[in-house]
Order: sequence, then structure tokens, then C-alpha cells
Amino acid sequence: MPRPVHLRVRKVDRLLRDALSDILSRDPEAAPGGLITVTRVDMTADLMEARVWVSLFGVADPQAALERLRRRTGKLRHQLAAQVELKYNPSLFFELDPAPEFADRLERLIEKARGHDPESD
Repeated sequence: MPRPVHLRVRKVDRLLRDALSDILSRDPEAAPGGLITVTRVDMTADLMEARVWVSLFGVADPQAALERLRRRTGKLRHQLAAQVELKYNPSLFFELDPAPEFADRLERLIEKARGHDPESD
């Protein structure tokens, strides 16, 4: 009996996340002066497109770094194809992961609710 499509998609998600993390960690131009982390990859059901969510730490202008990453998509796809064997090399679409900002905001709200505002120190 064939496995459900979503299991294959999730496996490819993880495979691409790990491969892109490896590629970007060795690329000094990906986030100059900072750190880039691939937090998740969401593949389409046909495995032709991948939305890649990244977090940028220590980067002065995250939007500029994201645009630089988007301009380098062709090179990154080429490196990905060399590292991961898939029938089709998916198109990559990079997005900033909002989770770190939400977590930071939530932490500040919790501290404020406890009566200790770290910004007032």
C-alpha cells in the first residue's frame, strides 16, 4: 500500500532543511557579520516549490540580508542539487521566520506582567 503523500513531503522538508542549513553555514556571504538559521522548510505537495523560513541573528538589516539571500537563490539551488538527489530541484522562496520576534515579545510581556520591566533597569 502506498504511503500518504504528506509523509514523503515531510521527509523532503527535513532533508532540504538540513542540506540548506549546511550550505548556508559554510557560505560567508549568506549573512555577513551574523548567523543564519534555517528554521523550517515547507514543500508543496508536488515537491516543486519550497518555502524556506530563516532566522537571522547579529545582522544589522535583516531585510537586506533576506534580499541578498533571494538574489542568490540560483546559486543555492545549484548547491542544493549537488548535495541532495531529487527528481526535480525545487524552486526556493526565502522568508524571515517571525517566531524569534514573537518569543522575545512574549518574554517581555511576561516580565512586565510579573512586575519587573527589564527596559526600566
